[in-house]
Amino acid sequence: MNSEFTKKIKEAFRGQSEMALPGIEKIVVNVGVGRLSQQPHFEEKILPEIMKQLSLITGQHPARTLAKKSIAGFKIRAGQIVGLKVSLRRGRMMDFLQRLIKMTIPRLRDFRGIELKSIDEDGNLNIGFKDYLVFPEVNPEEAKVDFGLEVSIVSEAKNRDEAITLYRTLGIPLKK
Repeated sequence: MNSEFTKKIKEAFRGQSEMALPGIEKIVVNVGVGRLSQQPHFEEKILPEIMKQLSLITGQHPARTLAKKSIAGFKIRAGQIVGLKVSLRRGRMMDFLQRLIKMTIPRLRDFRGIELKSIDEDGNLNIGFKDYLVFPEVNPEEAKVDFGLEVSIVSEAKNRDEAITLYRTLGIPLKK
C-alpha cells in the first residue's frame, strides 16, 4: 500500500499493531454486456470497443466473463460472453483509487457523497457508474458504445464500521 495512505491509516487506527491494520486487498471493475451482446456484429465491433475503453480506464486488459449455463428467458447460451472484469492489485490498484477519488468522483453530476448502504457487511464498497464517460482517460468524441460499470473495492477490514473508518481515512467521499 502507498506510504501516504499507510500513515493516514496508522493515525486512524492507533491502538492496533501495524500488521493488524486494515487495508485494501483489491479493486474489481466489472462491465455487464448482456443487452449489448444481442446486437448484430457484437463480437467484431462492440466488444473490442468496450475492451479498449475498459483498458484505458484501468490500465489493464479485461478478462471475459462467460455464462455458466443457458437461460432461455434471458436469451443466454452457455459459454456466451456476459461481462468483462479487471482485478487491480498493488500499484495499479492504488493509482486507480487515487484517480477515482481525486478526478472521477468529482466529475459526477449532482454528487453528494456515496451512500453508506453501498458498503456491505464484509466491508466491501460497491460503486456503480451509469456512464463510463466520467473517467478522464476516455475521450467522449471517440466513444462509440455506451455502457455502465461497477467498481468494487474489497477491503481487509474485519467489519463494516472498521471499513467505513478506512474509506473515510483514504478520502473516499461517504455521506455522513
